Amino acid sequence: MSETSKPTQQPQPVAKPKRSVNTTLIWQLVILVVLLGSWEVMSGRLFDSFWVSKPSLIVSYIYNWVLNGDFMRHLTATMTEIIVGYSLGAGLGLALGLPIGRMERTAKILDPFLLALNGIPRVALAPLFVIWFGIGITPKIVLVFTLVFFVVFYNSYAGVRSVERRYVDLAWVMGARSFRLFSKVILPAAMPYIILGLKLSIPYAVIGAIIGEFIASSEGLGYKIQLETSIYNTTGTMGGIIVLMILVVLLNSILAWIERRALAWRPPSRSSDAGGQGL
Repeated sequence: MSETSKPTQQPQPVAKPKRSVNTTLIWQLVILVVLLGSWEVMSGRLFDSFWVSKPSLIVSYIYNWVLNGDFMRHLTATMTEIIVGYSLGAGLGLALGLPIGRMERTAKILDPFLLALNGIPRVALAPLFVIWFGIGITPKIVLVFTLVFFVVFYNSYAGVRSVERRYVDLAWVMGARSFRLFSKVILPAAMPYIILGLKLSIPYAVIGAIIGEFIASSEGLGYKIQLETSIYNTTGTMGGIIVLMILVVLLNSILAWIERRALAWRPPSRSSDAGGQGL
């Protein structure tokens, strides 16, 4: 009489308990508190607070600026310059970088001209933009556009060029043509480069807007910072700088949210798991 063989049960993987608290955020907050606390304690003791002010004074200045001043007018002016210039620069950078990345001969022809244009310091062009477009919002938008365009263009171009040829050939053999080949193979593979270019260009957009406001403007955060500096109000200057820092972090967080959804198809990185296990 033969024994009936019982099916062996595969051991189920033990689910890791979810962390109720984000340790990364905790460490970031701890570092921020330590830095601000050290600044507050040392200012007026180890060095004169006239030069760097104090966090408490800066927070009070921003609070009063928001409630009683013209904070929204300056913020709106700078945000308009950043958003419009960034959108135009990123849009044209993608519109040219993606197709040129697929056209090797065209890329070789245009390469020296693009390098020459990219090599021009855009800050040096800012006074010319003021002469050409006046002292309104237009020269700031153009300056932001020129700074953002090349970052997004070259990242998009590099992303398309990085797609392995065998994947393109395989999709071609399977019947993918033109738009389908681009949307299903090339664009997803180039997306990490594109997102990186969009993220890297955010600080450049802010720099372009602020430099334009430094040169010729009657409103904006850059104008406000320059005004406070001219009257030796360190607290006001630092307040404007802190607002710009917060603005960059918020814009980068928006792009990070877009990145998580645009690249949701990618498997999670093992490096993050290893880091969490202390390896």
